[in-house]
Amino acid sequence: MEHIKDCFSKVKKDCFRFIKSQETKKERFKNKEKMIKSFLIPVSFWISKKTNMKRTIIIGLAGGQGSGKTTISSILTLILKKYFRLNVFRVSIDDFYKTRKERRILSITKHPLLMTRGVPGTHDIDLMLRFFTKVKSKNFKKIEIPKFNKAIDDRYKKSFWYKLKSKPDVIIFEGWCVGAKAQTINQLKKPVNSLERIYDQRIKWRSYVNNQLKTKYNILFKQLDGLLYLKAKNFNLLKKWRLKQERKLWTKTRNKRNLKIMSSGDLLNFMQTYQRITQQMFKDATKSSSVIMNLNSKHQIQHIKFKR
Repeated sequence: MEHIKDCFSKVKKDCFRFIKSQETKKERFKNKEKMIKSFLIPVSFWISKKTNMKRTIIIGLAGGQGSGKTTISSILTLILKKYFRLNVFRVSIDDFYKTRKERRILSITKHPLLMTRGVPGTHDIDLMLRFFTKVKSKNFKKIEIPKFNKAIDDRYKKSFWYKLKSKPDVIIFEGWCVGAKAQTINQLKKPVNSLERIYDQRIKWRSYVNNQLKTKYNILFKQLDGLLYLKAKNFNLLKKWRLKQERKLWTKTRNKRNLKIMSSGDLLNFMQTYQRITQQMFKDATKSSSVIMNLNSKHQIQHIKFKR
C-alpha cells in the first residue's frame, strides 16, 4: 500500500495534466484519483514485474470501441516512465491499418465491406510482425512506425510517422481486436445484425475476416507477453461511448476540410462491422486475458481482476 501511495504522489501531476488535455467542456473525467490509485498503479506494478532487461516485453491492451483504451494506455505509459523509469512505447493496432488504396483493392478482389477499416484483414500484419521482430532484436536499430489519421481515414505522410530511436523495455500494443480469436463455421452462419444479413448474404466477408484471425492474427497475438482487457457491460454501451468519441474528434480537429468523420447513422453502421468480434471477445477475452478491468455503465473502471 505504501508503494502505491508513493507512486501516486510522484505521478499524479502528470496524470492529471494528461486527463485534463482529454476533457472537453461537456465531458469531464470523474473519480480520476480512484482510477489511478486503485486500478492503474497496481496494473503498472504488474507490468513492471514482468519486465526483462534483456528483451522488450509486449503487453496487449484490448477493449471495444470507445472503451477508453487510448486514455488507459497513455496513463499506464506515464506511470511506467515516471515512477518505474522504464522506456515505454505505446502504439495502436489502428496505426497499422492498410492505406485507403490498399483497402480499395481488397474491396474489389475480396469483398466490398473490406473498404471499411477495422476488422482483421484491414491491417498490415506483415508490417506489425516485422516491427515486433525488429524491436526484440539484440542489435536494435532505429525503427519508423506508421501513424494513422482517422480524420482522413488514411495514413499520415512518412514525415509524421513514429520514430523509435532506442530499444523499449515495454511496448503497450492497444487495439479493439487485440487477442481476438476465430469463431467456428457454425457461429459464422447466423448474422448478428442487419449489415451482415444484407451485405454479406454469402458469408464471404465474415469468412475472410475469421480466416485472418485464425492465421496471421493468431501468429501476431502469440507474441504478446500479457493481455489487459477493458470489459464493457454490453455492445450498446460501446455504441454510446463511440458516438461521444466521434463528436470529440470533430471538436478537437482544427482543419475540418476533407474530413472522414462520420455522422451518427454512418457510425452505427460502422460499429456493426465490429459487433461480431466484440461480442465474442466478451466471452473469450475474459478467459485469455491476464488482467481484466470491468467497466460500469458510467464508463469507469469498477473492479479489476489479475488472472496470472
